[in-house]
Amino acid sequence: MAFTRVLLFTQPGCLSCELMKVFLEAKEITFEERDISSDLEARREMTEQHDSSETPTLVIFSGETTEIIIGFDPVRLDQYLDSAPSSDSVTES
Repeated sequence: MAFTRVLLFTQPGCLSCELMKVFLEAKEITFEERDISSDLEARREMTEQHDSSETPTLVIFSGETTEIIIGFDPVRLDQYLDSAPSSDSVTES
């Protein structure tokens, strides 16, 4: 699975944020964590650019597409990660 960038917006005391981190680490997905409680630019980016007001917010950049997953939803995460095209996939014409 090839993503160009994975951002995870979190804040202290957020159990769902911790679950999301464990989930991503178990899937061996490299991500950049942004703490919205101490990083005002991260908070602004999450709310304005990604239209989210809660943590965790996961932003997956893959080629020209961006997927935003708000909250910890392992079923949706599995569906997205299993269906996202990898860099070595073959498309038939």
